[in-house]
Amino acid sequence: MLALAPDSSSVAAGEKLAAPGPWSGQGCDGHVVWGYCRGSGKRPYQTVVELEAPAYKCSCPSRKFPCKHALGLLLLWSGEGLPSSTERPEFVQEWLTSRAERATNGAASRSRLGTAEKTSDPEAAGKRAAQRVERVRAGLEELDVWLRDQVRGGLSGLERAGYQHFDQVAARMVDAQAPGVAALLRGLPARLSGEGWPSRALEQLALLRLLVTAHRRLDALPQGLADTVRSRIGYPASQDSVLALPAVRDTWAALGSVDSVEFKLTTRRVWLRGTRSGRWAVLLSFAPPGQSLDARVMPGVTVDADLHFYPGAGQFRALLGAEHARHEHVAPQPASTLADVAGEFAALVAADPWADRLPAVVEGTLVPGQGGEDWRIRDDTGQAARLRTAAEPWPLFAHSLGEPVRVFGEWSSRGFSPLSVVPGLADAFSSEVTSR
Repeated sequence: MLALAPDSSSVAAGEKLAAPGPWSGQGCDGHVVWGYCRGSGKRPYQTVVELEAPAYKCSCPSRKFPCKHALGLLLLWSGEGLPSSTERPEFVQEWLTSRAERATNGAASRSRLGTAEKTSDPEAAGKRAAQRVERVRAGLEELDVWLRDQVRGGLSGLERAGYQHFDQVAARMVDAQAPGVAALLRGLPARLSGEGWPSRALEQLALLRLLVTAHRRLDALPQGLADTVRSRIGYPASQDSVLALPAVRDTWAALGSVDSVEFKLTTRRVWLRGTRSGRWAVLLSFAPPGQSLDARVMPGVTVDADLHFYPGAGQFRALLGAEHARHEHVAPQPASTLADVAGEFAALVAADPWADRLPAVVEGTLVPGQGGEDWRIRDDTGQAARLRTAAEPWPLFAHSLGEPVRVFGEWSSRGFSPLSVVPGLADAFSSEVTSR
């Protein structure tokens, strides 16, 4: 439940409300929980949570979603429990009715849209697709001129150009229906700081130029690479078309997740690993700030499910299909040496030159940095990799107690970003002995 919180301050505020004191009229019927929470005003806040979705509604003015009242109510329900009742308050029933109506109207709209797509003129659809390709082509040709200008003028003042310098050409890429290229451009200013920024900037400009060149030769590329180029540029792939692709069924362990804000949109990626196949997958969800992200699969669970992978070379992104079973634990994870991970990352970049991260499980000893240097993780072969974290990884170091620790994270050319501690085979053996 705490994983649903939008930030750490919401967790702390929700935990303070996880007690009967502030609440009145609370209840639960197995489908929804509700209650009135005392606030600073005369009227208590009306809070309701639908458990299956989960979905939330509160009369408080908070822009966070879920708010602290919804979190507190959930924690109170899961801890001390709430009185069972078959009579829902009027505000609860009104909210559930409105949700049902919106769901019905949405299904009808999707049905009409699907019927329209099926009965639409294939020739007209082909013309629209050709028009989009032409818009993208024209936009990328303008980008190519802009890229040449950046290199011709030199990079010395690029770090002082500011975001607007890149936002203008990114907006043009949006107009050209190439949102993936726009996202790459908007991410450029973040790389223009710190030691060695000119080489990083030149690398990103070169990757954009490679994307322009690849689009010119799209029809001559191998199918997998062509799909990757389309994906990086931002050609749409509907969920229906992806779900129509063959499913990969496995027991998928959710090992870690990352939430980030990119251009007024919150993105969540949840990394999964197939326990039988060893295959990696990532579930992506998007929402405006303050709105809820997909929380059906979160770190710490294992699901027996069908995944449908997006087309493209080295593609990890997938959609969750049918779920057959769920377990509230993560199976022991095999670890790779740092040299093996570096080799896997090289193979990924060979298949997808624009890839910038690889999921990996490694085991090693944390080595604190000296004199301002970055921390490192060293495996049993003596290889070491730089740790990239928002703060110094003292909590991870305290967890390991100086001993080797098995960690899941994201590998990139800039180092290894740890996301979670995962169990190894020795942990599973110890648990089995203890239970006996």
